[in-house]
Amino acid sequence: MARLIVYYAHPGHRHSRANKAMAAEASSVDSISYVDLYAEYPRFDIDIDREQERLLTHDVVLLQFPVFWYSTPSLVKEWQDLVLEHGFAYGHEGDRLAGKRMQLAVTAAGPADAYSADGYQRFPLRTFLTPLEQTARLCGMSFSAPYVLYSSLHAPDGEALDEHVGGYRQLLEAIRDDRYDFDTADGRDTVHANDLPTREEHRP
Repeated sequence: MARLIVYYAHPGHRHSRANKAMAAEASSVDSISYVDLYAEYPRFDIDIDREQERLLTHDVVLLQFPVFWYSTPSLVKEWQDLVLEHGFAYGHEGDRLAGKRMQLAVTAAGPADAYSADGYQRFPLRTFLTPLEQTARLCGMSFSAPYVLYSSLHAPDGEALDEHVGGYRQLLEAIRDDRYDFDTADGRDTVHANDLPTREEHRP
């Protein structure tokens, strides 16, 4: 089994619908670690030693958040700035995270076709996540295609949210159980609930 930790970050959690439902599902998955960053560090007083120990004791680090102004919520950036220190995560002798993997689970308010050269966002969603991808690379980590929900503000009005939340559980369980096909996922820009690349369990 892979040791998976989910970091959830949403400054407006109580007003959320999509991310709140996803977070509730993630927190109920057995044998993974779950951290609500805004609940744990409401004053941004991040415990660096504690967070670095968490990273060292897990194989896959999954960050769940809504895309805010083409970036992460501010606490995620603060967490990166403080926890991923020189000498720990990168730089001279900073190889403590080498060989681990970073995964994202993000929601975007706009529809999928907005995130293209012809759409009103002008770029693919993956382009806006490039800083996190490069952060992973600099730390010697692999970066997998993000799990994405587009049109997240409208998703709760139909079946899309239930499907996405169910797919999220399947993603987390597949990663935990070493059934998630990272090789296939790494060749995609994003992954979604209806096309998760998983492998069948091999039983003796």
